[in-house]
Amino acid sequence: MPELPEVEALAHHLREHAVGKTIFRVDVSSLSVLKTATPPWTELHGREVTGAGRFGKHLDLVAGDLHLVVHLARAGWLRWSDALSPTPLKPGKGPISLRVHLDAAAGPGFDLTEAGTKKGLAVWIVRDPETEVASIARLGPDALSLDRTGLEELFAGRTERLKTALTDQSLIAGIGNAYSDEIMHMAKLSPYATTGKLSEGALDGLSEAIREVLTSAVTRSVGQDAARLKGEKRSGLRVHARTGLPCPVCGDTIREISFADKSFQYCPTCQTGGKPLADRRMSRLLK
Repeated sequence: MPELPEVEALAHHLREHAVGKTIFRVDVSSLSVLKTATPPWTELHGREVTGAGRFGKHLDLVAGDLHLVVHLARAGWLRWSDALSPTPLKPGKGPISLRVHLDAAAGPGFDLTEAGTKKGLAVWIVRDPETEVASIARLGPDALSLDRTGLEELFAGRTERLKTALTDQSLIAGIGNAYSDEIMHMAKLSPYATTGKLSEGALDGLSEAIREVLTSAVTRSVGQDAARLKGEKRSGLRVHARTGLPCPVCGDTIREISFADKSFQYCPTCQTGGKPLADRRMSRLLK
């Protein structure tokens, strides 16, 4: 799933290549991706693109007083082209859900695509994303805006596990399954650590890891020109999706905890005092 770094890289690309251009036409192949009916997508036609940004893991293309907001979900992506095909999309055919033509029918623009059969890609056309898009309205502070003091205040008195807290968008916006693994590994913290019981030193390390992991990943994703070629973020990951491989810090074997629809990875030596965590499919955490 695209997380803060990849979405920020896409926003960066749109700021560099789409701002100042006019939305010539929007083609919608899958009506199910549209979560708003008013204003219609045709209201975007003829408007100049004036900005691009993000809210957590939501991408925001700004056209005057209208916003095209996108959540890429698990398998969605934005793919840029310098010369789109002028032929209108066929409804329900292929992986492209929505296409935005800029300047002309055969001019530059982008496709919103989604692989697989489980569809989650969502698009809103609104005037105020922070109030009109429910999943944005409930976001917590952005992960890159959160300092050490803010992190401590967020975690004070909380009892959930650290992995759960880092991926809860209503608590901290932008961090998902992959980068939470990387952050906990860099901070040398167990995924099952209790958020409200973290020591001063642990909070220091966690705050530093959040900023370092995410800013490095943003730089890497921007460098890959993500909107033209979907970057393989695994190239910069040290533990996530590396089950069975040696930890690049200590050499211990990276372990995995699996759930029904996802898994996470960690290093026992770096994060849990050398003690493997029990896979929750079989048993609870080893005491």
